[in-house]
Amino acid sequence: MGLIERAYELLERSCQRDVTVWNAVITGCVENGHGNIAVDMFIRMHRDGVKHDNYTFASVLSMCGASERLGFGRQVHSLVVQTGYVVMVSAVNALVTMYFNCGLSNDACEIFQKAKAVIICNQVTYNAMISGLVNQGRDMEAVIMFLEMREACFEPTEATLVSVFSLCMDGKMVNIGRQVHGVVIEMGFEAWTSLSNAVITMYSNYGDLGSACRVFEILQEKDIISWNSMIVGYAERSDFMSAITTYLQMQIAGMQPDDFTVCSLLTCSELRMSQNIHGLVSKNGLKLNPEVCNALISAFSKHGEFEHAYKIFREMTVRNLISWNSILSGCAFNGLPLRGLEIFRNCTMSSSEEPDTYTLSIVLSICSNISAIRTGKQVHGYILRSGFGSEIPLGNALITMYAKCGVLEWSSKIFDLMTERNKVSWNAMISAYGQHGEGIKAVECFEAMKELGSALDPDKATFSAVLSACSHAGLVDEGCRIFSLMVEEYCVEPGMEQYSCIIDLLGRSRKLDEAERLINTMPFKADSSIWWTVLSACKAHGNVRVGKIAADFLLDTEPNNPTVYVLLSSIYAADGQWEEAASIRELMVRNGATKQRGCSWIEPQNSINTLLFDEATRTEC
Repeated sequence: MGLIERAYELLERSCQRDVTVWNAVITGCVENGHGNIAVDMFIRMHRDGVKHDNYTFASVLSMCGASERLGFGRQVHSLVVQTGYVVMVSAVNALVTMYFNCGLSNDACEIFQKAKAVIICNQVTYNAMISGLVNQGRDMEAVIMFLEMREACFEPTEATLVSVFSLCMDGKMVNIGRQVHGVVIEMGFEAWTSLSNAVITMYSNYGDLGSACRVFEILQEKDIISWNSMIVGYAERSDFMSAITTYLQMQIAGMQPDDFTVCSLLTCSELRMSQNIHGLVSKNGLKLNPEVCNALISAFSKHGEFEHAYKIFREMTVRNLISWNSILSGCAFNGLPLRGLEIFRNCTMSSSEEPDTYTLSIVLSICSNISAIRTGKQVHGYILRSGFGSEIPLGNALITMYAKCGVLEWSSKIFDLMTERNKVSWNAMISAYGQHGEGIKAVECFEAMKELGSALDPDKATFSAVLSACSHAGLVDEGCRIFSLMVEEYCVEPGMEQYSCIIDLLGRSRKLDEAERLINTMPFKADSSIWWTVLSACKAHGNVRVGKIAADFLLDTEPNNPTVYVLLSSIYAADGQWEEAASIRELMVRNGATKQRGCSWIEPQNSINTLLFDEATRTEC
């Protein structure tokens, strides 16, 4: 005998088979997850002529929140209207919840508006509306509903307040967020951990760590989320010392860290702290978690400990795509391009994980750095076969890769074939022209970009690219015009990179005295990159006076760099100042400045080889 028959048998034996008994059976079925049985019982009740009440409707509607029961839910809705129970608040609340759960937010809002018009809403109604609007992504309407609820003198529940706080994470909602926090204080809910956690997260997102810290310190019952919220807040604002201090306080309080704690700490730790956290991970049995391992890989790679990172990667029993991307990023960051390409091949051949846009971007960047054109073409083919051809970041990476590998024609073709371009696309193409000495085409590309409107207004990277192109092509007037345009029309404050480009332009054009004057009028002190530019130009054009100024700065900042001595000695020698040239060479020897080995890559038919050259012999080592 099935459950329906048993329930119905109980009803048959009952002397009093009124709505109360039917409601008890139906509610029991709903609460125990027997929705289909509840529906059948409701239908039998209707056939037996027993009148439903608002509790019957509320019970049945509560299990109609799935799309497969929507049709039945609408039938019950019609019955609610026919029987006049649409004015009962419990039925209204059940209908609102049902329609929101089925994704029909407009239907839910219509029911609410009709109920509000006849003043039959209660606290539950407003809470259901706010929760439903939040889940449907109608954030502003949810906030307005919360304010209406306060005006109607209904108190929100803890869950409602947490939902509203989740909407106030954007800095544009700061005033609303503070008002909601005021409601929490007014209602005496500050001791509720979940609410305080939401408040801490909200203030952290605003950058108001002082307010977040005050809420945290007042909170008596701190859970792991409370501690993590503060650690993340500090880490995201680069207050790494406070993040680590909070973690130490967490340990003193006897709270065990979880995966999220570890991942957050690893974003801000120095190498020694990363090593300590690695030990903590092993001690607490968190090591097998891929998220923690990925964070450890990123942390050690960032601190130059690639072999340590790679050891963690190798020992992982479960790797996800983030694991592969993290180790590939580590290769790129630590100047290990061949390891990166080898790992990428392993990823495509032995892993079930399919490379994503980020993976392919890293690999193309590696190919760009070592001019691995054959491998880059293979990746390009993979992109086309895998349906990634329309991805803007990959188009941008391909433009750069082909340009750095010396195939400007392909960079231009890819740029022309892109159906959508962003600012990075234009910057990449301008840079490509500049790298190949096509200064006029770079300027033309820049002018075309300007015509596309404010969404693609040139930024600092754009100006650096076009100014560099002008410099390499000797377009002095164009470069000066664009520099003025940057400052006067686009109100872009030139930084070190932009000044370096215009100074390089002046240097290549023999205008070294003008370059010196510009350096002296800069709003900040020139760094080594600018003085290297000046020194190289002085070597090319034989300007002893300015060359000596540049060399003096570089000898102070980089006394062990032999190139400074060599360039200055060459400048003196070209001017016939042989004694000064010799003294600079002697100074180089006394200071122990020796030339470093050079490193090059060549890509034969099926592999990439590394060549190391000793400066003294110029032979392969």
